[in-house]
Parts: sequence; structure tokens; C-alpha cells
Amino acid sequence: MIDSTNTPDGSAEGYPGVGRVLVVIPTYNESDNIRIIVDRVRRATPTVDILIADDNSPDGTGAIADELAADPQIHVLHRPGKQGLGAAYIAGFGWARDRGYDAVVEMDADGSHAPEDLPRLLDAARDADVVIGSRWVRGGKVVNWPARRLLLSRGASLYTRIAMGYPVRDATAGYRVYRMPVLDKLELSQVASQGYCFQIDLGWRSYRSGFRIVEVPITFAERERGASKMSSNIVREALVRVTVWGAEARLASLKRALGGAKKPTRV
Repeated sequence: MIDSTNTPDGSAEGYPGVGRVLVVIPTYNESDNIRIIVDRVRRATPTVDILIADDNSPDGTGAIADELAADPQIHVLHRPGKQGLGAAYIAGFGWARDRGYDAVVEMDADGSHAPEDLPRLLDAARDADVVIGSRWVRGGKVVNWPARRLLLSRGASLYTRIAMGYPVRDATAGYRVYRMPVLDKLELSQVASQGYCFQIDLGWRSYRSGFRIVEVPITFAERERGASKMSSNIVREALVRVTVWGAEARLASLKRALGGAKKPTRV
């Protein structure tokens, strides 16, 4: 593994201008990918720590993660079973908070989020609260995706912007950096969304709380090994929740407008 300067507890000293960073990588049946992605993260950003949050993968991913944890900058969170992406990230956020990290990165295990892009995301986090690795801003692109997935992703982000008034071009992106004050502010115990919807939910909460969100272009690549976790249920959940959130936001805006209107003066 890559050598780097560590603190006495084995963690990295931190990324310049950001502080101690933890990359959370949720896994379920990623035995073909986990060694590769961890090695790429360590090479791209030697000063960050990694937490593999494994949902008791039946293919032995957890055992491989334990082997990788011989490196003091790699840690493993064994969870009792498959509970979903959102729950895995929330558990990882809590793990990071308890250990004094300054920022947390969300990253897929399948290689679709290039670790080589991470330094640019962390550089942007010096002046932002939330950084989104975006496919749909200038310079961003997608490689090896079928037209159906491309249309679904772009359409979901466009619908989210229109329905909710949420000014993020890649609302469903899963490659992100959150500064810890953001996670401390958000009511994560109330977040039950998964997949696409989890990313929209946390970004929306961050935006409504007044945090600064920036998008950094990335190259997103379709996984080469293993099976995608995408399902029709995840898509339906996002559609329903975004529609409800958008309606609630518009109703709240209307109430504020009506409440601020001056009552006519009686003569």
C-alpha cells in the first residue's frame, strides 16, 4: 500500500485545507471490485482514510475488507445484512462523526466513481460545504452507459430541478463530499430514502439549510464487474418523493407569499 504520514491512531493527518477525510464505500457483493477501488483511492489520495461499510455480503466481500484493513488507514464496518445504500452511508457518517473527521466522501465500490477525480472534489471542498461530482455540468461525461440509463438519469435530475426548484444539475449523483458541519445540521435520523432518492434527499436538505453546494465535473463509467443494484423500486421511490417534496416546497412558498402580503387598511 501507499505510504503516508499518520496520526498516532493510524489515521491520516488530513487533506490540505479540508482536514481529516473519510471515504465511505458501501459494499454488497463487491468481491470483484473492492481491492481494486481501495488501491485506486489510496494511490489517488494517500492522506485520506477509507471505511468499507459491508452489508454481510454472501460473496465474501467483508472478509476481503478485513484483509485490506491491515493498512491502518482502512477500516471496516460490518453490518448485519442488506439494508440499503442510504442506511449504509448514514452509518458511515455516524462512524466518522464519532472519530472526529472533518469531511466525508460518498463513493461507489464498482469503479463508476473514479478515485482519480477525488483530489478535485476535495480541492473544491475548501470553499464549499457540499461538493457533487457531476456528470451534467460542462466537462462532465458518462462512459459506456446504455441510452435508457442515460435518459433516466438526465431526466430524473431535470424533473427534480423543475419540481423542487433545486438548482443542482446532477441531483442524483452519488459521488459527493460533505463537510461535517453539514451532517451535524441535517436530521439524518429522519432520512429513510434509498438509491437515487437518498442523494436527492440529502442534497435538498443541505440546500434548504443554506449550505453552499458546488458541482465539479467528473467522468462516470459503467461498472465492468458485478451486477448493478439499480431497480424499478428505486426509480419509483424517487419519482414519488420528488413530486411530494416539490408540492410541499411550492405550498410553503405560497404560504410565505400570502403571509407577507399587506392587509388592506380600513378607512
